[in-house]
Amino acid sequence: MKKRNILVPYLTVYLLLYDEKAYSLDYNSKNFKRDNTFNVFFLEKANTPKFLLGQEISSLFKVVNTNDRNIYLKIRLRLQGTYEDYEVIDKNTGVKKTDIWIGYLRRERIEAKLGLDKGVYFAMDIRNDRSSYKNRGLQQIKLGNAYLSIEKPFGNSLINFRIFKAKIDISRTETVKSTWILHHDRPLVADFSAQFISYNRNSVNFQIFGNWKHKIHYQFAVGKGIYSGKFKDVKGQDIKKVGGAIKGQDLFYGGKIIISPFSGWEEKKRTETYFGIGKHIEFGIGYWRLPNIRFVDSAGKGSMDRTLLNYEFSLHYKNFFLGWEYFKFDGIEKDFSDIKREIGKSDGWYVKGEYVFPSFYYIAPFGRYEEWNKWNSGESGYKLKSKVIGVNWYLKGNSIRLGIAYQEDDYGLNIGNKKIKRYKLVSQIYF
Repeated sequence: MKKRNILVPYLTVYLLLYDEKAYSLDYNSKNFKRDNTFNVFFLEKANTPKFLLGQEISSLFKVVNTNDRNIYLKIRLRLQGTYEDYEVIDKNTGVKKTDIWIGYLRRERIEAKLGLDKGVYFAMDIRNDRSSYKNRGLQQIKLGNAYLSIEKPFGNSLINFRIFKAKIDISRTETVKSTWILHHDRPLVADFSAQFISYNRNSVNFQIFGNWKHKIHYQFAVGKGIYSGKFKDVKGQDIKKVGGAIKGQDLFYGGKIIISPFSGWEEKKRTETYFGIGKHIEFGIGYWRLPNIRFVDSAGKGSMDRTLLNYEFSLHYKNFFLGWEYFKFDGIEKDFSDIKREIGKSDGWYVKGEYVFPSFYYIAPFGRYEEWNKWNSGESGYKLKSKVIGVNWYLKGNSIRLGIAYQEDDYGLNIGNKKIKRYKLVSQIYF
């Protein structure tokens, strides 16, 4: 293996661009011991099937200390592009109120993972999601996840810790990285759950999590709650639009338990894309609570507690995947703009599935259906139904994939009385 001094970075980058081998860098600086040698990997391949364009890429750029492989820096790039025809139809008149073509980047992220010691690492990403969506412009770069993970501190997987901005498992499809889900736009009821207890389900929190032989997984967490701009009523308007705001709230708390009861069918990775390999079956239940939200809206000062129950089930067997979730929300206001306050409940579910054809270039048809009763009080006109059908083409696994999809969202009489139809061409690069 050839050695190149770090003082000639341009030569190193040039060589990396044309060779996937690892290159050694000797640090002679006074800040490093002379025997500190690092291997640099560019476009490192993952242990996956060979797709039409080759194996998946596990990292765009990776630097590993050869004397202690627990010390490393890993960089990844995630881009998800969408080009779609977006139509809104008034159900009462049948008139097409909106018909526009949209092109935008749904995900635009740089991810970094820094290994500090055995089982200890810091992970974070910076993002500019939904860039150029409709009239939003280029948006601003923001911090996404940012957490310290301490795994197996006692020599086993039973107890692990995370602190700062890490996802809480309020939903399986929301916890799975968007790179690994069947369709980039998640179910509407699941997206609502992501803002119901904790802002973007990753407000600052402290987690304890672990598993026993992959048969029982758990997560318990406590942390910061929600944000006024995502505090929405049944009609979908946030409290800021009516001049209101959250004035205070307690910390959220809760957790989830997931069980894979059958030997040989354990779930070892949270994903929805399996490429015809292996099998798993699991079911789980989550309970999350956000007490004492104090706010002001059109009805004046108020307060509420929020509780989210989440049930999940998923299985895959070789080429086939099936996933289902049910959500029960307690603590949602009917209309922030009404001078009479009504707080109630909501519930919904979805089911999704995919069948991949490895012998046909990993083309995979998929489908999804969901129902969400946004105001569960016996009144009609508050139900939302959504369906998605499409085809994914895994050209290089999830590193390069294309897809086409049709989505139709049907809103009840009291929540818009409209249909939204979306014809989408989607793409993804994840190196």
